[in-house]
Amino acid sequence: MNIGKMLRGIGVVLLAGLLLSLFILRNQGEGGVVDMVAVNTAVKAAEAHWKEIAGGDLNRWKAAVAASSANSESGAAARLTLIAGDGRTLYAGEDAAASIHDALRNGDTVADITVSGVPAGKLIMANHTAEKVKAARRELYAALAVSWTACAALCAAYLLYLHRSVIRPFNKLQSFAQQVARGNLDLPLTMDRNRLFGAFTESFDLMREELASARESEYRANLSKKELVASLSHDIKTPVASIKAVTELMLLSPAEDRMRKRLEAVLSKAEQIDGLVTNLFHATLEELEQLRVVPTEEYSGVLGGMLRNACYGYDIRIGAIPECMLRMDVLRMQQVVDNLLANAGKYAGTPVEAAFAASGNYLVMRIKDEGEGAPESDLPLLFNKFYRGSNSAGHSGSGLGLYLSRSFMRRMEGDLVCYNTRDGFAAELRLKLV
Repeated sequence: MNIGKMLRGIGVVLLAGLLLSLFILRNQGEGGVVDMVAVNTAVKAAEAHWKEIAGGDLNRWKAAVAASSANSESGAAARLTLIAGDGRTLYAGEDAAASIHDALRNGDTVADITVSGVPAGKLIMANHTAEKVKAARRELYAALAVSWTACAALCAAYLLYLHRSVIRPFNKLQSFAQQVARGNLDLPLTMDRNRLFGAFTESFDLMREELASARESEYRANLSKKELVASLSHDIKTPVASIKAVTELMLLSPAEDRMRKRLEAVLSKAEQIDGLVTNLFHATLEELEQLRVVPTEEYSGVLGGMLRNACYGYDIRIGAIPECMLRMDVLRMQQVVDNLLANAGKYAGTPVEAAFAASGNYLVMRIKDEGEGAPESDLPLLFNKFYRGSNSAGHSGSGLGLYLSRSFMRRMEGDLVCYNTRDGFAAELRLKLV
């Protein structure tokens, strides 16, 4: 649907309604014009036969009125009323007003009847102005109702179009941006590229791919640095060990006190160098364990929000959550849930089920997919740092997700275990009850 065509359609409907209203108003104005020829004819006939009329004989006057009208005699006279000068009603037609007051109220025509220059009475001709006005109003209201209804329908269709083509894609972009902000760069932004914002959303998806590529490059660079540090540490520790060994051997043989002090200083510095190199090596491997975990008392209902916030793009079924108080760090727990659902979407690509059950002092949250599971040989190694399973080919990752997740759970007085099932793979989170 083209926005320009929609706006033009609304404009055409409004213009048509306006023109129709003007046409009705114009016809109303024409319907209220007084037929002066008929009025003059009726007045002349009354003046010519006034003596007969005053005596109660109306036949010749009616005949004269009918002769000048295309209507029948009764039809022509039905619109007329004759009133004498003293206020008596000499004749009142079926469609005519009964008095001057009624005639003025109805907008009828009132004309004087003069006989020999002296006012003798009045003639009233019904114009039916009130009925014509009412009819015109009904037509005007009908025209306005039709035009505004059509306009409202077009506006509703336009709003529906905006919702489907603009608002809904923006909401999807908002959810996508939240996933990108959390670091979930493996989920593509699926959207019809032919829509109004097709190129815009495609650019967002390209940005996601570039970010994922940059993060992968950064990870590989950091891993290379760690490997370089480990290699250099090994290479440095080897000559330092030789220096320590030779120095210790020299200290076993007799020597002057001055020489002994120098050898002891060399040995001390060699041990200091060896300790610094060891610390440097361990720092590269333990830096990820410095993330702060602060468990607090939290209501179990927050788990549902975590699953819903983390399941953008995933088909997840959330079971009933028992009402209880748990000991957890909400931020770290959200990271754990994100990691588990990201792994399910990455390696299984099937619907995920989250079930809850109380077990002793723990609330067990079981997240299960319907994929092929992990190779049995990989199960004991899944929680090792930087370990990636044999089924990780073609999938981005650093091998730290499960390692960090179990570390966070244990620092929240809980635990994380993973195992294969008959029809998929399951991860059980044990959360400490308060």
